Amino acid sequence: MVANGQVSILHLCLLMTKYDIILLCNSWAGEWWNKNVNDVEIDAHLTGLGQDISDALTLNGLPGDQTPCTGAGIYGVEVEYNKTYLLRIINAAVNVELFFKVAGHNFTVVAIDASYTDPYATDTIVITPGQTVDALMTTSAPPGRYYMAANVFDSKTVPFRFNTGTATGIVKYEDAPDDDATATMPTMPSHEDVVTAGNFYWSLTGLVRPSDPPVPKTVDHDMVVEFGVDQAPCAVEQTKCQGFALVAFMNRNSFQFPRNASLLKALYDGVQGRVYSEDFPSSPPPLPGIRRATSVKRLNYGDVVEVVLQSRVYSSVLGAENHPIHLHGFNFFVLAQGLGRFDPRANSTYNLVNPQVRNTVAVPAGGWAVIRFTANNPGMWFMHCHLDAHLPLGLAMVFEVLDGPAPNLLPPPPVDYPKCY
Repeated sequence: MVANGQVSILHLCLLMTKYDIILLCNSWAGEWWNKNVNDVEIDAHLTGLGQDISDALTLNGLPGDQTPCTGAGIYGVEVEYNKTYLLRIINAAVNVELFFKVAGHNFTVVAIDASYTDPYATDTIVITPGQTVDALMTTSAPPGRYYMAANVFDSKTVPFRFNTGTATGIVKYEDAPDDDATATMPTMPSHEDVVTAGNFYWSLTGLVRPSDPPVPKTVDHDMVVEFGVDQAPCAVEQTKCQGFALVAFMNRNSFQFPRNASLLKALYDGVQGRVYSEDFPSSPPPLPGIRRATSVKRLNYGDVVEVVLQSRVYSSVLGAENHPIHLHGFNFFVLAQGLGRFDPRANSTYNLVNPQVRNTVAVPAGGWAVIRFTANNPGMWFMHCHLDAHLPLGLAMVFEVLDGPAPNLLPPPPVDYPKCY
């Protein structure tokens, strides 16, 4: 493997801490490309088909002993018997959702996306790019050596290539032998195990404390945002493109990044019309076709926004897949999730008492999730798919939140703010 081929953002960060807050170790799981990752991105655009899959998954920069990368190393950590450890797991992956397990051990999830949950017992963590999970693990297994492992959860309704490898590390009890051959391997879910993934994602609830803001009961903006990936003609500069290129959209708008000014600077300077338009639709347009535009949804300060995030369900040669939808600038309540097309009558099932609080939600393939948030943070806030391959394709939109009463005002740019040329 080539050192500069490892992606610069490490992907599953596992911070393992004794519950008495003594730091034990840091661990990351990621993706590794033998090619330079900048070349991977450039080639994705030239072919129009998205990024090639990674060559390996890693834990703490090491792929472990279950991949063809022989001699590359395996990450290990030593634990004491009958202690409780806090695992802080971050998936900052480029393109993959992950299952994570430790052989012979169970977890109690206590937080997601830095928000407390009601304790949830599981032996499998499922986590999308952009999400975090805090979980307790008690080292009560017979003292020995146990694999920690991560593999890909892939929920596409049509077959596309993905990394089928497994990243491994070792959890070693004190005084256990140093022979990796004696380590126990967890039984990992199959890559398409939507039942295990759904049980994890949909079973979590929020831990309500007296100081926490309640779920807002009235809504100022009801939105349905449908998204997916489709086909488009090859662009002139896509010199390796054959037949068609991929294009992504939200409400038939494929987001285009501005080239001459930042959205935030344009809002502050009051030159919106020259940089972006304020006409992002609140529901999918009835007409076919995809519009390439820098379009935003305008909100007043303090508005309550409810968004039905709908993974498209109509027939397509590209099918559907899970999309981790991430919102900048806000946490949101996840009120409900489901499969198929959203039915407005589902509002009778909304959890308005103790819903999950997240900033990234896994919308199931061909399914939906309902989120609600209060727009109390002035600025320009990106909502996008956290699969990196979908971002340059346009699977994104922006909320424009106007100033509120002082001091809730957009601050001026810093004196060293970089300029667009």
